[in-house]
Order: sequence, then C-alpha cells, then structure tokens
Amino acid sequence: MVAQSGEVTTLWRPAGPEELELVRRSGWRRWPPRLPEQPIFYPVLNEGYAVRIARDWNVPYSGSGYVTRFRVDSGFVARYPVRQAGGRDILELWVPAGELEEFNDHIVGLIEVVHEFHQVGSGP
Repeated sequence: MVAQSGEVTTLWRPAGPEELELVRRSGWRRWPPRLPEQPIFYPVLNEGYAVRIARDWNVPYSGSGYVTRFRVDSGFVARYPVRQAGGRDILELWVPAGELEEFNDHIVGLIEVVHEFHQVGSGP
C-alpha cells in the first residue's frame, strides 16, 4: 500500500488551515511540532483515506480541509510500522512527536497540496 518509487516513499497527510499555514511558513519543507495533546504525527498511506479525513473531519471542525502529498526517504521511513486504524485501507504511520524533527529531515522535496475542501461560502 505504501507507494514506493526508487528510494522514496510517498505519503499523504490531511491538514486543517492552521497546520497548513505552518507548513507554508516552513517553505513547504517541514511539519510543525506537535501540540502537547498530540503525542503522535500520523501521515497516511493512501490518498483516499487522507481525502476522507480532510473532507469529513477537517471541514466540519475548521471550515477547510487539505490533503498534502510528500515523499520521505524509504530507508528512514521503514522504521515506522504500518498501523491499521480501521478498515483495510485505513493505514497510517505513527511517528512519535519527539521524532518529528528527524522525520522532517528525511522529507525529499516539497510538501504539496493536492486537494482542498471548504464549507460552502468559506473558500478562498
């Protein structure tokens, strides 16, 4: 299920507007530190699952939801076991908050927005 090409693994991450703004401020290269109540950073392994979270959870919660795509060094990301969080296509990597800086150091290229969802009347 993890999309691999050469030496990079493609991952997706649903994000709300606040998190996305912090990613933008990083030059689209880093995920922001987790808040104290967020002990895990969890990128997901398929685009469809990320779309469902962004559309069905982020939009009602914050008015907008975004799906990002990014690539990580495959050798590094292999240290994180795939977690099944529900159905067979609900797959995540669980990165402890204390390891997020090192995880960010292994992102290859830029984090990109591939889908946007907005409440009616709240889009840009």
